[in-house]
Amino acid sequence: MISAPQATNAPVAADPAYTGTKSSQALEEAQKTAAASSQGQQNLRNSRILQASLQVSIQAGNDSLALLYRTAVDEIDNVLAPELGPNAIQNAMSQDNSAQATAGRIVGLSTAMFNAYAARYPDKDMEVVAQDFVNVVRGGFEQGYKEAEDILNSLGVLSAGSPVAEGISQTFALVQKGYDDWLASKLASLRSDEAQA
Repeated sequence: MISAPQATNAPVAADPAYTGTKSSQALEEAQKTAAASSQGQQNLRNSRILQASLQVSIQAGNDSLALLYRTAVDEIDNVLAPELGPNAIQNAMSQDNSAQATAGRIVGLSTAMFNAYAARYPDKDMEVVAQDFVNVVRGGFEQGYKEAEDILNSLGVLSAGSPVAEGISQTFALVQKGYDDWLASKLASLRSDEAQA
C-alpha cells in the first residue's frame, strides 16, 4: 500500500534564483528611494567625498587640493541646485591642482553661473543680485572647504607647516580674493552700464 505524502510544517525551500533576483530588485529599489531623498543625496555626496579622500596621497600635497576642489565644487553645486538644477558646475579634477589653478577653477566655474542665477531675478536690482550670488557661492565654497579640511585632518596631513596645510590655506585665501575681485569688477561693470544708459 502506497501512502500519500503527508503535510509537514517544515519550511519550503525557495528557489535561490528567484529569491536572489527578488532581493536584488528590492535592494535596487531601496537604493533609488534613498538617493531620491535629501538625506540620501547627502549620503551619496559624502560617499563621493570619502572616495576622493582615499585618493589623497600624503606625499603629494597637490592631491589634497584636488579633494578641496571636489568638496568645494560639490557644495557650490548643492547650494546652486535649487536655482540652477543639479550639477551646475562640472568636475575638473584631472587638471592642474596647484593652489592658484584650484582657486582659479573654483572661482571661474562658480562665477560663470551668474547669468543663469541672475535670470531668475529679472525684477531685482542687479547689484543686489550680484552680491547675493557671491554670498551664495562663497557659502558653498566655505562649506566644501570645511568638509575637505575635516577629511584631511582625519588623515593627519594638516600638521602645522605641512605643504598640504599651506596649500589649502593658500587656496582658501585665493578663492576669497577671487570672489571679492569678481564682485568688484561686476559692480563696476553694472554701474558703468547704468551710467551709459
